[in-house]
Amino acid sequence: MLSATYPFPPLRLPARPTASRFLLAVFRARLGSVLGAAAIGVVWALPGALLPLVVGQGIGAISAHDGAAVWRWALAAAALGLVQTAFGTWLHFLNYGLWLHGAGTTQRTVSAHTTRVGAGLREQTTTGNLVAVSTTDVNHIGNTVEMTGRAFGSLLAFVVVAVWLVSTSPLLGVVALVGVPVAVLGIGPLLAPLQKRKAKQREKRGDVNALGADIVSGLRILRGIGGERRFFARFRETSQRVRQAGVEVGKAEAWLAAAEIALPGLVTVVITWLGARLAVAGSIDIGQLVAFYGVSAFLIWPVNAATEAVGSITSGLVASRKVVALLAIRPKLADPETPVPLPDGPLELVDTTSGVRVAPGRLTVVDFGADGEAVADRLARFADPAEDEEVLVGGVRADHVALAELRRRIVYAHNQDIWFSGVLREQLAPARPGDVSITEALYAADADDIVDALPNGVDEVIGERGREVSGGQRQRLNLARALATDADVLVLDEPTSAVDAHTEARITERIAELRRGKTTVVFSQSPLWTHVADEVFTKKVVTV
Repeated sequence: MLSATYPFPPLRLPARPTASRFLLAVFRARLGSVLGAAAIGVVWALPGALLPLVVGQGIGAISAHDGAAVWRWALAAAALGLVQTAFGTWLHFLNYGLWLHGAGTTQRTVSAHTTRVGAGLREQTTTGNLVAVSTTDVNHIGNTVEMTGRAFGSLLAFVVVAVWLVSTSPLLGVVALVGVPVAVLGIGPLLAPLQKRKAKQREKRGDVNALGADIVSGLRILRGIGGERRFFARFRETSQRVRQAGVEVGKAEAWLAAAEIALPGLVTVVITWLGARLAVAGSIDIGQLVAFYGVSAFLIWPVNAATEAVGSITSGLVASRKVVALLAIRPKLADPETPVPLPDGPLELVDTTSGVRVAPGRLTVVDFGADGEAVADRLARFADPAEDEEVLVGGVRADHVALAELRRRIVYAHNQDIWFSGVLREQLAPARPGDVSITEALYAADADDIVDALPNGVDEVIGERGREVSGGQRQRLNLARALATDADVLVLDEPTSAVDAHTEARITERIAELRRGKTTVVFSQSPLWTHVADEVFTKKVVTV
């Protein structure tokens, strides 16, 4: 959804990025907006720093009974308020855009990488970790980018206030210049435990997400074997560990929040006490004393902003480590350095491991039983053969062809392929429409009756995994989706294992007619497929 509403420039990352380099790449991708937010943040923060000084001058004018000066300083205070309001609104707009950039760019980078990794992702990470990266971690990275304007503005506001204090009273200026940085440094020792506890909480959250995903995906099986209580106990135990980790993070954040108030507050008390003594001694007037108090109270704000920035960076680094770890996962199947294009027209498939040779433009049935799936994986290059074996596609070694071209020319449809929630028409329609319409694909798969029974036909919204239909109906819809791609090579794995014999007979005849002249490979043990095949491969015998 983010990528559809906001433009996200691609990240330029080194081959092996670290967490800090990833954050820098996110900043560099929209450097103009970052610098603009910093500049506007400065203009937004300055009125807050100058307002106590203006109020002090106004009170001094009141003490001197100078009515004209009072009006001038009152108008100056109103002008500062208007400037801060206008630039604060602008800064909020930019900050929201920067948050979208940080979160959206990270989300798109992770999505693109996990898509490239493909099926190998499941073996190298957990569902919970991926969910945590795509939800919580992207938010933390967005917050890190978003705080830029306020951080720069607060820093400059502190410098302006410190310069005024030094020029008015060197003693108070030194107290401010030394005391506030010391207060910020005093907060530092609290950040390391906070980062460690946040990292631990992040791990626990990933564990509970993974367990929750496993339970949801296997809920029917759990109910069938009576395992609901056991897994509920496991989930409760895991969630309690997450809660405890959250409590530890809360304790660290509570100490940090207390330090944010207490340490700068001590500096404020010292400045106010010294200012009062100077006023009693006659070194400064009552207006300057009020200004000193207002400025000392204002100094808490830059400290809070600095603490917020450090906290955001801490959380951003923890999140970036997880993102970088995910980006370090490499696909099991690598693209060739110099891809070789496939020839046009029908393609021949050869698997030297099994001896299967699929003639171009023909319907070939492979009856290898349980071993058939491994052959199908190799023919579609979802797995590579042994070092001394090879798979040829149109006379070209499969591992010499770009994966994107293979996926476009060869479609592998497994009978257990899943459905996402959405409109049925959108799920049936291929990304690259061919000569086969949805209606033709549904008819060939004998699935048109399923669509006719739905209230809205092909415009019906189907839930996740197609739960509205039975297993046999879902298999026929899977087959229709594969046929609609009109692929140069279509590899079908047990496409009719869940339908009755009469339905299977209609499907085999219709697919043989629809795919005439195109390469089609069906892995099946059914004699009905053998009946319509141009060529049949078994483990020992080849018949024509």
